[in-house]
Amino acid sequence: MRAREFWVTWKEKARKLKGDIYALYLAYRDPRVPWYAKIFTACLVAYAFSPLDLVPDFIPILGYLDDLIILPLGVTIALKMIPRAVMLECREKAQLALKNKPVNWWAGGVIVVFWLLIAAITVILIKNK
Repeated sequence: MRAREFWVTWKEKARKLKGDIYALYLAYRDPRVPWYAKIFTACLVAYAFSPLDLVPDFIPILGYLDDLIILPLGVTIALKMIPRAVMLECREKAQLALKNKPVNWWAGGVIVVFWLLIAAITVILIKNK
């Protein structure tokens, strides 16, 4: 029973994190959110919705550690920067919207372009040496 409780707890935390990330996506677009919180939150949401990670998941242990550390830490920081009233509204909207399971192609596209630019710069630097 202990193992079952452990996994149930983790599933609940993962579900809450997913809801918080979508609520942050809604919050960063709100005019009541300070500019610095918008920038931080936009980067966090883009990273969370991106199909690519800083450390790829196929790398043993490290691949999943970035998701287990970066996202929860980033969400915690973002939640402290955003006004509580805004987050309450956005969490309610997120709960309703998550029933339709949105896909943020724009955020994924930004990350893909970022990685392609890094790859192109790396190739150019290697060829010039």
